[in-house]
Amino acid sequence: MSSPSSPLPFRRYGAADATPLIDTLTDVWADAHATHQDVAQAGFTPEMLRPQITGHTRHDQFTLIATYADGHLIGFGYGFRCTPAYWYGEDLLPSITPEARTTNALAGICELAVRRAWQGHGVGTRIHAELLDALKPEWVSLLAMPGDQPAQRLYRRLGYHYAGPYQAGANGPILDLLLLRNAA
Repeated sequence: MSSPSSPLPFRRYGAADATPLIDTLTDVWADAHATHQDVAQAGFTPEMLRPQITGHTRHDQFTLIATYADGHLIGFGYGFRCTPAYWYGEDLLPSITPEARTTNALAGICELAVRRAWQGHGVGTRIHAELLDALKPEWVSLLAMPGDQPAQRLYRRLGYHYAGPYQAGANGPILDLLLLRNAA
């Protein structure tokens, strides 16, 4: 592992560039979540990530940020611009703050994963910043596992606030919907 103080290269990819990276992204995701039993118990698996990414690449402004150490992908995040109705759904939309509910500049962050050996070194924070710089949203939203304390701490430090519960599918787990007004 390189020193965390060494500058890491961050690369931006579009939808067409993401497909060849899916196996590597899945491997990074699996490593990042290897010790999170609640993720597996909620039904989130590496096998689910492949079709999720493929489906999300169909969105306009799909953006993937990846970072590398010694030529190996160690972290990534991706998201896209979308409408509030798409992201929140009709059931949750009325409970969202009016400014976020009516914005034309919302970005949904779908995944943010960093290999365990690199967690705690600011890599996730940098990936997040690079995503916001690329997507240029007024509002940003993401879903988080309620029991994932490291992720929850990161998102609070980045300025996210709890916006409500979000159920992933009819029988899916209840996740925390988090919301951030982007200052940039």
